Amino acid sequence: MSSDQEYANFLEKANQDTGSSSNEVKSSGFAQTKAVDSAVPAPLKNVDAFYQSDTDEPFEPVALKYGKQDSISQDKFSDLINHSGEVEEVSVKDWNTKNHYAEVVEAVKKAGSGKADVQVFRVAHGSTRCEYYIVTLNDEGVVVGVKAKAVES
Repeated sequence: MSSDQEYANFLEKANQDTGSSSNEVKSSGFAQTKAVDSAVPAPLKNVDAFYQSDTDEPFEPVALKYGKQDSISQDKFSDLINHSGEVEEVSVKDWNTKNHYAEVVEAVKKAGSGKADVQVFRVAHGSTRCEYYIVTLNDEGVVVGVKAKAVES
């Protein structure tokens, strides 16, 4: 390779996900999902953490109108974020095995009503890319929390 830019282009092309044929997948390899359609609670604005994977991505706020006070099923969550691919619920303990994200989980709890549990959803974007949504419900029936992109090879 003769330049840094050519090498960067080579790496980007090599890291493209070939496991998905969806037209909605952007050049980043991630489908566009909905994350905010409501006011973001203050505790979520202060989350300054990165999810560690093959690419370290920042946690971003989530605030979505849901209208109910009960926990969210995988199917309902998939509809809420406008994702037609695979969505799987993962326990907080299994997602945060080494307790690296305790302050992230705590911020999500503070943003919620305290009546609903914190839930983690793994949203697949092909074979190696996904998003993790760490969410709960607030008193207004809004799904609040954070999400982060991950590349898992």
